[in-house]
Amino acid sequence: MAAETPLVAPDAATGGFTSAVAQRAARNATALALSNIASKGVLFAWQLLLARWLGAEGYGVYGTIGALLAVGAAIPDFGMGLIVIRDVANRPQDANRYLTATLTLQPILAALGYAVLTVAAFLFGYEAELRALLAFAALSLLVDALGNMCHNQLLAVERMVIPAAIATGHVIVLVILAGIALAAGAGLWGLYAATLIAGLLRAAVYWAALLRAGARPQFPVDRAVACGLLIAGWPIAVTSFLALAYQHADKLITTALIGTEGTGQLTAGFVIVFGVIELLSTTVLVAVFPLMSRTYAGGQRRLFEVMLEKLAFFNLTLSLPIAIFTSLLAVPLATWVFGAEFTRTADVLQILIWYTVATMIVNVFAKALLVQNRQRRLMVIRTSGLALNVALLLILLPALDVPGAAVATLIAESAILVAVVRSFTFPADWWGRVINHLWRMALVGVLLAGIVLALRTVHPLVAALVGAPAYVMLLLLSGAIARDDWDLIYRLATAMPGGAIIGRWWRRELPAP
Repeated sequence: MAAETPLVAPDAATGGFTSAVAQRAARNATALALSNIASKGVLFAWQLLLARWLGAEGYGVYGTIGALLAVGAAIPDFGMGLIVIRDVANRPQDANRYLTATLTLQPILAALGYAVLTVAAFLFGYEAELRALLAFAALSLLVDALGNMCHNQLLAVERMVIPAAIATGHVIVLVILAGIALAAGAGLWGLYAATLIAGLLRAAVYWAALLRAGARPQFPVDRAVACGLLIAGWPIAVTSFLALAYQHADKLITTALIGTEGTGQLTAGFVIVFGVIELLSTTVLVAVFPLMSRTYAGGQRRLFEVMLEKLAFFNLTLSLPIAIFTSLLAVPLATWVFGAEFTRTADVLQILIWYTVATMIVNVFAKALLVQNRQRRLMVIRTSGLALNVALLLILLPALDVPGAAVATLIAESAILVAVVRSFTFPADWWGRVINHLWRMALVGVLLAGIVLALRTVHPLVAALVGAPAYVMLLLLSGAIARDDWDLIYRLATAMPGGAIIGRWWRRELPAP
C-alpha cells in the first residue's frame, strides 16, 4: 500500500521559496486556468443545448431556480471559504481545526439557506410546482457545501491540481447524467436529481482526496476557530450576497411579474452575456490580480494607474466588437442558437449585450478597489446598484415587458461604472490619454457598425467574417492601440496557459517594469 502524501508540503513547512515551489505554483496556476476554461466551456455549450431541450417556459423555471440557488449559496459559505484558504495557507498545522469548524457550521448554515429560499419563493408568489422543484433542488446547498469545504482546504495547501481535475470531472459527469435524465423524459425533476447525484459524487471524491492527503476532522470543535470564521466571514458574506442578488434580481422579479416564459427569454440572453464575461474578462483579471497587488503595495502609484488604464482599455477593445456584432445580428443569432421558440430573446440580447461592455470595465476598477483594501466602498456601490436595479425593474418590466429587464440592468451597471471610476483620483494626463483612446475607439465602433449594417442583409455570416478583420484593421489605422498597449497584450498573452508557445513565435522587447 502506498504511503499517504502529507497534507503540508516540506517547502510550506520551512517557508523556503525554492525552484520546486516556483514550479509547483506555475503548475497549479496552469491547472486551475485550464480547468476553469474547460469546465466553463462545457457548461456554456450545455446551457445552449438545455434551452432548446426545455423550451422557453421550462428554461424560465430553470433560470429562476438557478438564480435562487446562486444567491442562496452565499449563506452556507458565509465568507468562510476565503478565510479558510488564507488562514490555513499561513498556519497549515491548524487545517484539521478549520475543517472541523466548517464541517459543523456549514451544514447548519445550509439548512438556514434552505429555509430562506423556501420563504423567498413563497413571498415572490411563485407557483406551487416551481416551489416544489426548488425544495428538491435546494438540497444541493448542503451537498455543495460538503464538497466546497474540502476544495478550500486543498487550495490552501496548494494541491490545486486535484481541485482542477475534480471540477472538470464534475461538470462532465453532471452533463452526462442530466442528458440521460432529460432524454428519458424525466424533465426538470430528472435534471435536478442528476445535479444532486453529481454533487454527491463530487463531495465523495473531494473527501477521499482530502483524507488521503492526511486531513481529519478533530472534535470537539474549537470554539475560537468557529467564532473567528463567523466574525471574519460575515462582511464577505454580505458583499457576496449583494453581488449575487444584483446579478440575478432581474430573473427573480421577471418571474414574479410576467411569468416563467419571459424569464426563459431573459435567461437565454444572459447565457450569452455571462459566457462572454467569464471567458474573456474573468480569466485575464485573475491572472493579473497578483501583479496589481504587488504594484500598489510597492508604492508604484503611477504604474498602478497606467495598469488600470490599459486593462480597462484592453477589456473595452475585446467587448466592443462583440457588443456591436451581437446587437446588430441578434435576431438570426438568437434563432440559430436557441431555436424559433426564443423569438423575444433577440430583443433582450440587443440591449443586454452592452451590459458586457460596462461590466468588463467595472470589473477592472472593482479589482483595483480590492487591491486598495476598499471593500466597504465597493459594498456601498453594489448595494446602491442593487437598489437602483430593483426599482427600475419594478417600473420598466410592466411597461416594456422582458426588454425592460435588460434596460434596467444596463442602466444600473452604467451607474456602477460611473461610481467605481469616480472612486479614484487620477491626474490630468491620465484623463487625457483615456479621452484620446475613447474618441478613437468610438470612431472605430461607428465604422464597424456601418460595415455590419451594410452586410447583414447579404448574410449575417458574411457580416461577421468581413467585420472581424475590418475591426482589427480599423484599430491599427486609428492609432487606438499604442506601443504600451501592445506591451500589455504581449505580457498577458505570454502569462496565460500556453504562453510559452506564443513567446516562441512572437518576440517583443519589453521595457523594464
